[in-house]
Amino acid sequence: MKQQTWIVLTLIFALIIAIFAVINVDAVEVDFLFVQTEAPLILVILFSALLGCLAVASVGLSKSYQTSRELKQLRKENEALKQKQQEDTSTLSKGHSEKGKEKDGMSSDLANNQLGSEDPLVKKESVDETPKDRN
Repeated sequence: MKQQTWIVLTLIFALIIAIFAVINVDAVEVDFLFVQTEAPLILVILFSALLGCLAVASVGLSKSYQTSRELKQLRKENEALKQKQQEDTSTLSKGHSEKGKEKDGMSSDLANNQLGSEDPLVKKESVDETPKDRN
């Protein structure tokens, strides 16, 4: 929709310039710094409009080219960062799985410790004591 609006506005502007140029057909003196000449005003108006269009188009193309180069560079950076992130994630997951194996070994040792041996921090009730005797 936005592009269609620009096309319609451009056509309307071109039509206004054409009507203005056709109305002004008299010969006028044109001064090119070192040379003076006479030319029909219609040609001066159309030539000036054409030069203006070329100037605007060249600025637009320059901006478009700059944006294209910047986009290409940002895409390369994005790919590099994604690849680095994948490498970091795989490194972390490998390290995490190795630590997980160590934890499994520690938890089995802990389970064996609680089942088979005495823990010095845990008080054991003597066999003689009953819960009534503690009060």
